[in-house]
Amino acid sequence: MKLQPRVLGKTIRKAIKTFPAVVITGPRQSGKTTLLNMLFSKSHTFVSLENPDIRIRAKEDPLSFLSHYKPPLIIDEIQYVPELLPYIKTKIDENRKPGNWLLTGSQNFILMQNITQSLAGRAAILSLLPFSISERIGHANKTCDMGNWLKNIRSNLNLPDKNLSLSEFLLRGFYPEIAVNRKVDRKLWCSSYITTYLERDIRNLSAIGDLSQFERFLIACAVRTAQILNLSEISRDIGISVGTAKRWLSMLEAGNQVFLLYPYYRNLGKRLVKSPKLYFTDTALCCYLLGFHEFESLLNGPSFGSVFETMIICDFLKRFLHFGEKPSLYYLRSRDGLEVDLIIDLGGKLHLFEIKSAMTIRPSHAASLKKILNDLGTEVQTAAIISRSQNSFPLSDKIMNYSWMNVLGA
Repeated sequence: MKLQPRVLGKTIRKAIKTFPAVVITGPRQSGKTTLLNMLFSKSHTFVSLENPDIRIRAKEDPLSFLSHYKPPLIIDEIQYVPELLPYIKTKIDENRKPGNWLLTGSQNFILMQNITQSLAGRAAILSLLPFSISERIGHANKTCDMGNWLKNIRSNLNLPDKNLSLSEFLLRGFYPEIAVNRKVDRKLWCSSYITTYLERDIRNLSAIGDLSQFERFLIACAVRTAQILNLSEISRDIGISVGTAKRWLSMLEAGNQVFLLYPYYRNLGKRLVKSPKLYFTDTALCCYLLGFHEFESLLNGPSFGSVFETMIICDFLKRFLHFGEKPSLYYLRSRDGLEVDLIIDLGGKLHLFEIKSAMTIRPSHAASLKKILNDLGTEVQTAAIISRSQNSFPLSDKIMNYSWMNVLGA
């Protein structure tokens, strides 16, 4: 499999100039280990705590382990031996040389608590999600951060890349192995990933006796991707308490399997919906859980618009995270029908995006954007639709329609 550059690589290189430790978190198989080996295989010793023998040695005698494996060091899957972190802190305090300690971890829910306690002020915490669209098509080195992307969106449109296959993106998703290597069987990979996630992460970290019930919870979340979260409804459908549903959801969120998009309500006096929207972070796993294995059945089914929106929203999320920035993403929905799928609040200005899975876009599609522009006026810097249209074009003097192929590969 050809190794593809990642946007986060630039962010890591920047971080190691000033931080003694850099911690890369993210879901399993998102490419954390591969990325660090690509960047630092010649300068750092690599050790994986997934190896049972090494893990036991590290647990039983941390000082001996750290005397054997000296920095500069990459420690993979640090969450397996959190007992190492206080000893790493001591080593850092003895020698604060930048970039000496590179750590990866898949299980955010355990890892972050230990990192906060042990390495506060000593480590840069970065997140690596599966490929973004620009990374998927090999444009990682050309990708700009959100501020510059928004600044240039209207003037620097890329021509549509006819090689971009929406069916590939939605059904095979963005995890590097399945996205890049077409020899990998999609259904088998997704099934194995879910089983591994359930067995290795969830069961090990929580008292879940019935994994089949948790898998039904996963499916219930996939069914509701791009919808406003209603935990009471999910718990009723699955037959679990609301408290259990809330706990399981936080595990999925901390493990980067789902993303919650919260509502924007500043300076708006309307009666707004204040619950978050739920998004699965990878379309391949989402489609697999929904039972879609052919693009035609997905395209003609009721979930297509939600899955398309999920891909777009998560691509914005990745652009923030892979540049080491906190996502300032929101949505808006009022009880009187006003709705905007995505609001980016950046530099005191608002950037509004409606996401439409249609290929034919008319001015009527921008009704909500027009109303918000009237309400917020000069606060809004960008108002646009992102759609499946073949080309980008203005809908009015203030509202654009952008083809997803035009703008998301940049």
